[in-house]
Amino acid sequence: MMMPACSLGDYLREWRQRRRLSQLEFALDAEISQRHLSFIESGRALPSRDMLIHLTERLDVPLRDRNPMLLAAGFAPVFPERSLDDPALAPARRAIDLVLKGHEPFPALAIDRHWTLIAANAALAPLLSGIADISLLEPPVNVLRLSLHPDGLAPRILNLAEWRAHLLERLRQQITATGDPILAALLKELAAFPAPPAHRPNPHERDYAGIAVPLELATDAGRLSFISTTTVFGTPVDVTLSELAIESFFPADQQTADALGEMMSFRQKS
Repeated sequence: MMMPACSLGDYLREWRQRRRLSQLEFALDAEISQRHLSFIESGRALPSRDMLIHLTERLDVPLRDRNPMLLAAGFAPVFPERSLDDPALAPARRAIDLVLKGHEPFPALAIDRHWTLIAANAALAPLLSGIADISLLEPPVNVLRLSLHPDGLAPRILNLAEWRAHLLERLRQQITATGDPILAALLKELAAFPAPPAHRPNPHERDYAGIAVPLELATDAGRLSFISTTTVFGTPVDVTLSELAIESFFPADQQTADALGEMMSFRQKS
């Protein structure tokens, strides 16, 4: 059995401080006394299993990190971690495939917690043609590295400064939320890539400015502009599912919508 690396009090204090909550603030939010919380953090008291799960929910602790806390309190882990190929996750895998397929002719991809590509629909591949370093396309493919690497997609991103700042900020927020050291190392790597001069576009240049940060890409079909959404599973109780996300890209203008439709039509005929 996996052994906890810290005491429960250490874990709880670390996550409370990560969320920038005082003992009093967290106690009020969790609807327990500050004295009881202090006793748990100091090791003078142990919460019940239900109370501990309640506390981790209030702190929004990732499922992956809740199991060690349960172990530290003397309880068995609650949240399983299965491969996406596990038969138990077959309904989830079908749901992912349906979402990706249903989003065509627009590109969409599924990623794990480290931005590793899990699956993609047929609309993504044409946008990746001409990558200088094909090793970036060899599994496991890290989507952020592929996007920002100077031999990856970066030379074709027309608003690279804007898109790079957006991706790095998302990554920083994810690190703040999870404390994942692998993501921290990835941020350090990506931040070291050559950066173009900062550029703030004129809000009158785009009819979707102020709504979302676009991805503007130079392709064989011309300039394509996208806005994106992120979809996650609701109320997952499996570690793997809790860390999966689907990134869907929508055309930001009619020119992009028409070009993607023509590209999909051509592939279906060929």
